Amino acid sequence: MVAEAAEDIGFVAVWARVQGVPGWLTRAQALALWQAAAATPDDGVIVEIGSHQGRSTIVLADAGGRRVVAIDPFADGRMFGGAPTRDKFAANIAAAGVAVELIAEPSTGVRPTWRDPIDLLYIDGKHDYWTVSDDLRWSAHVRPGGTVFVHDAYSSIGVTLALLRHVLPGRSLRYAGRTGSLARFEVAPPGARNRLRMLGELPWWLRNVAIKVVLRAGRLFGHRSTPDPY
Repeated sequence: MVAEAAEDIGFVAVWARVQGVPGWLTRAQALALWQAAAATPDDGVIVEIGSHQGRSTIVLADAGGRRVVAIDPFADGRMFGGAPTRDKFAANIAAAGVAVELIAEPSTGVRPTWRDPIDLLYIDGKHDYWTVSDDLRWSAHVRPGGTVFVHDAYSSIGVTLALLRHVLPGRSLRYAGRTGSLARFEVAPPGARNRLRMLGELPWWLRNVAIKVVLRAGRLFGHRSTPDPY
């Protein structure tokens, strides 16, 4: 109980620092990432795919001592922000006082040359089916028993379809549950029960897709205040 209280205090501090950093990571999801990062070996390697302005990056790096590698090309365009987003990322990391290695390249280009074992992998890059399918191949670098988080699972169509196509019938990732749309997998052979748990999330996914359709329809008439469900 004492250890849990100490961890809670540490998380409260980092959450206070990142609340001002724009992003879609909820408090409960941040806690799941922070606890998983803190549970990795002291010399562990944490890889984040998709960093935006650093909200989740700071949470992962705050766990202390681990090597944290952030991979994000900071592509131009309305959704990604390009160079200005990279500048905000750098400023937020510096303000948080955490150590992060940035690789400002597409994850699909970095993966073929990556060689280091990974203890924790967090996937939150482009959400189209093809990119997520490639990002899931990073799990081959995660040590047995390691953790893979996928954000916007059972919320984004592209992310969910990639999971159903590559993870559900696969033999290397075991579904361990979700915190909102943050799905957690362990690098271990899955059983029938794990596969059924994944399938059991489909009604929640269909609900989220239906809500997004309604919200987008509403925006055609000027209603923009309600965010998408994550």
